[in-house]
Amino acid sequence: MASPARTLRKGRDMTRLLFINGTWVDAVRGKRRTIRDPATGADVGVTALATAEDVPRAVVAALRAQSGWGGTEPDRRARILHRAADLITERVDRIAEILTREQGKPVADSRKEILFGVEVLHYYAEEARRLGGTIRPSVRPDLRSLVTDAPVGVVAAIVPWNYPVDLYVWKIAPALAAGCAMVVKPPPETPLAIAEIVHCLSDAGLPPGVLNDIPGDGPDVGAALAAHPDIRLISATASVPAGQSIMRQAAGNLKRVALELGGQCPLLVLDDADIEEAATAAVRRSFSNMGQICIAVNRILVARPVLDRFRAAMVEATQAIRLGHGMAPGTLYGPVLAEPVRARAAQHIEDALHRGGRLLCGGTIPEQDGLDAGYFFQPAVLDGVPDDALVMTQETFGPVAAIRSFDTIAEAIEVANALPFGLAAYIYGRDLERAWAVADRIEAGGIGINVNDVSELQAPFGGWKMSGFGRELGPEGLATYRETKHVRMRVRPLPL
Repeated sequence: MASPARTLRKGRDMTRLLFINGTWVDAVRGKRRTIRDPATGADVGVTALATAEDVPRAVVAALRAQSGWGGTEPDRRARILHRAADLITERVDRIAEILTREQGKPVADSRKEILFGVEVLHYYAEEARRLGGTIRPSVRPDLRSLVTDAPVGVVAAIVPWNYPVDLYVWKIAPALAAGCAMVVKPPPETPLAIAEIVHCLSDAGLPPGVLNDIPGDGPDVGAALAAHPDIRLISATASVPAGQSIMRQAAGNLKRVALELGGQCPLLVLDDADIEEAATAAVRRSFSNMGQICIAVNRILVARPVLDRFRAAMVEATQAIRLGHGMAPGTLYGPVLAEPVRARAAQHIEDALHRGGRLLCGGTIPEQDGLDAGYFFQPAVLDGVPDDALVMTQETFGPVAAIRSFDTIAEAIEVANALPFGLAAYIYGRDLERAWAVADRIEAGGIGINVNDVSELQAPFGGWKMSGFGRELGPEGLATYRETKHVRMRVRPLPL
């Protein structure tokens, strides 16, 4: 019998349920949400929608599984994660199509997202085998101090809609490798590809109850998870207001919290930068996934001597962008997820113009055939926008970027650090000694020098200030889900 997570309704549509204790089950209230293709408005599938009433049974399932999974030898945990990664690779074409149809991104980007998730699973499978401890020196010769760690216990995770597969795996891979049973709240907007990932984990031999997957709305299901006393840690990728709400809910039982929140990231173009390279990087970092990414660039700070050249190069590259359905061959840029995203982008442009800024290109809804039914929005480049404009102070999370000149390095650093966010920043310049010195003064968790991505599998990813705390990826990602334990023991001397 086919799993309900993969039941086809008609054509390519699918229906998914909740996954609790190794079984696909309906939500207590029987609520449903229709998933629609943001490029066409066509129905893609239906998901069961959890409410707070579904949280207790998911947590109970995880609690029952915790001791067994936490006590499972790391080598067995590693084999299950490796097998799940292999199954995802075998099924990548199907999963990528589902992801593109529910989220809108080009299928090439969907494949890249999924296959990076595969690498994350393989990486943490091996990290599980490297878990260990140390013997520390003692103040007395008859004492020994063993410092080790153990699974933190049942954990919860909240995953956003913009990179649902990627960020799902970023959370479950280290948690499962660490020996933690989980309850995960996938995004109700894009839960279908995630169901396929869950199916792969189940097929790989993950025991029932170790992973429980309940898509639902954040203020309802997310709040219930954050407040539940039997969950020891909650990890979330979310907006700053959502992260603040999670912290308030978790404070009642002193739950550990790991948060990756908003970015509003700056890109600095120094006066010795390769202008074509910097402009190409800025376009991709501003408009990849239609700007719906936490490390996207809204603020582009350009040294005045190269301002005209950079501005012309970026406008030319932006005007060359062609929008299309993510499944169409050659599409590099698709729609935004929904109308609120498009409306927010338009609002930020209108606010910038009202404050004296100039719209250099884009910022319109395309009217050509094939795009009129979807949530398409032509990427926009602004210039001359004051520092207090919305686009300069708030995360647009849409395809809008603003160029601002600077006269000194000190001014650029001051502007880059002026906001209460610090997830990532980017610096372009040929003098690496100077670029390194600038990076030292930027207040952000990740800095890219002549590269427009700060995500690296073996390095920690996370923010400073109001962009959150805790780290994902690298060994630090695994450490998030482990508790330190010190065992002090007396060793009596041998009678000689």
